[in-house]
Amino acid sequence: MSHATSDSDSKPSDAKAPSLPEIRVAREELGDLVRETPVWQWRSDAVAEMLGDETQVFLKLELFQFGGSFKPRGALINMFGLSTEELARGITTVSAGNHAIAAAYAAQVLGTTAKVVMPRSANPARIKRSKEFGAEVILVDDVHKAFDKVRQIEEEEGRTFVHPFEGPLAALGTATLGFELCRQVSDLDAVIVPIGGGGLCAGVSAAVKQMQPRCSVFGVEPEGADTMHLSFASGKPESIDRVSTIADSLGAPHAAPYSFSLCQKYVHELALIDDNAMCRSMAFMFHEMKLAVEPAGAAALAALCGPLREQLRGKRVGLIVCGTNIDLGSFTQFVNRGESSLS
Repeated sequence: MSHATSDSDSKPSDAKAPSLPEIRVAREELGDLVRETPVWQWRSDAVAEMLGDETQVFLKLELFQFGGSFKPRGALINMFGLSTEELARGITTVSAGNHAIAAAYAAQVLGTTAKVVMPRSANPARIKRSKEFGAEVILVDDVHKAFDKVRQIEEEEGRTFVHPFEGPLAALGTATLGFELCRQVSDLDAVIVPIGGGGLCAGVSAAVKQMQPRCSVFGVEPEGADTMHLSFASGKPESIDRVSTIADSLGAPHAAPYSFSLCQKYVHELALIDDNAMCRSMAFMFHEMKLAVEPAGAAALAALCGPLREQLRGKRVGLIVCGTNIDLGSFTQFVNRGESSLS
């Protein structure tokens, strides 16, 4: 199932996207604190059979980033602007895991402290990884309570809130990923980007559409966390009462104005996938490439193999493999589920 672009449905707001010179400078500032992750062209009989002989698939392997996901890009760019006094007070954030890990990593390398608020349902591997990078982790019942707790920490401790997906600096950070991809692979027809809160897609789409204007950007969401679909349909950021998906890192409870605006401006189309589709793609990526990705990391492939397959047949397609933070037990469970749904 897919949903057409909002370009003709409603007028995008005038939020200013990061410019190419700004993105280039940001990438230089990040330096060795983030890896320029590799791109790998996927060639095999199995992928040709699934997608067609002429479809060319390029995986941007952001799962190899420090902290196991793309998130350090935005966290670091946000924190570069903090004063000495603000760094001394530390930062706080809310996250299902990947941003918590990234914020903890960024705090560690910049010599400050992080207090991160996570839902109790967060993957245990992510909680453990956040603590390994030195963060103090506070667990709450759900993501809605997590945002409330972060506001309390800001007020009581003077820590700076580093938003997990919203704002010009977050998008500037994620735009460096799109910038790298477009330098690594020329003449792409499409790029597929997972959407949680929308910060990744906002930045990547802004970079891609400036560097390769003919390339279409597709966003993909799980059915149980379709905030961007709802927002595109109404023309304004929407929220959902309950997140229900195995892709917890795509489970943002709401869209936010700035990232929504950039997605509305640059994203050609949105696709919806179910949890079984992500499980199948996790299994496929493991058996084909021995990549152990979290559900969100398989979302772009799930969209290409599902709702976008015929539309992108014979095209040069970039897939953002956004993360790999998952424990072995959950990974095995989801891969087994994916194999079962194929039989």
